[in-house]
Amino acid sequence: MNSSDLRIVFAGTPEFAAAHLQAMLGADLNIVAVYSQPDRPAGRGHKMQASAVKELAQQHGLPVMQPTSLRDPQAQQELAALKPDLLVVVAYGLILPQVVLDIPRLDCINSHASLLPRWRGAAPIQRAIEAGDSESGVTVMQMEAGLDTGPMLLKVVTPITDEDTGGSLHDRLAELGPTAVLQAIEQLARGEARAQPQDDSLATYAHKLSKADARIDWQRPAIELDRLVRAFNPWPLAHAIWEEQTLKVLAATATDDHGAPGRILACDKTGLLVGCGSGALRLTRLQLPGGKPLAFADLYNARREQFAPGLQLDNGR
Repeated sequence: MNSSDLRIVFAGTPEFAAAHLQAMLGADLNIVAVYSQPDRPAGRGHKMQASAVKELAQQHGLPVMQPTSLRDPQAQQELAALKPDLLVVVAYGLILPQVVLDIPRLDCINSHASLLPRWRGAAPIQRAIEAGDSESGVTVMQMEAGLDTGPMLLKVVTPITDEDTGGSLHDRLAELGPTAVLQAIEQLARGEARAQPQDDSLATYAHKLSKADARIDWQRPAIELDRLVRAFNPWPLAHAIWEEQTLKVLAATATDDHGAPGRILACDKTGLLVGCGSGALRLTRLQLPGGKPLAFADLYNARREQFAPGLQLDNGR
């Protein structure tokens, strides 16, 4: 059987998933329906916002289903009525119970943004950078009831550089993942797929991101804070408290300088140097309360007195 002969249902929600759907559309696969999470309020006006996957599906005239849960028997019946050969899931965000996984004739597969079993869970891209991993990638796996525990079909690998942010790594994986999924679909259609079980003893859990995670604790080593700043850019953005307000840190570099944690050690056009538990962190791009992101060089002349050496930022926790 050719991959174009398969009846495929796609399930996904954010931009990462939309990149996969776009590739599948470009490959002229037979996508019979698209599932995405319900519209959410967004922005200052809290207007209802469709997901990136829903918007793309509608542009191509595909039917879109948005159940609040796939545990609902009616939602399960609607999916079964589509008679899918294959269910492709990418960052969908809803739990798929076993009864749903059993519906497709051929398989349920998932594209996950880590080298499984490393970083199962909600935020594998950011947690890999935060932890100092040297590489990341995408794993295409067969789905089972456990969280990202299924047998692996394909892996693609990319190094994590010292300049990578959560945003840059996300975008690179969003280019690698779709190609791997198309390859896996072709292997499944031809009966050539070979799944490899995961080693559960090597698994780690990528906890969902929160703003609390991004609060800078100056007692930590500078190298860890360097990674934290990069991992949480563009969201939720690393931040510290400055004059009882939130100072967002968009870019920073660890140095070998020494000083009291949270103490401003130097302030010049190269950045704002702040002491850490070990080493120091040079803040090079900031967002002040009510302002827009700016290189510190652009803030220096107007703000140098407020960031004078010897002043103290908060100690984080």
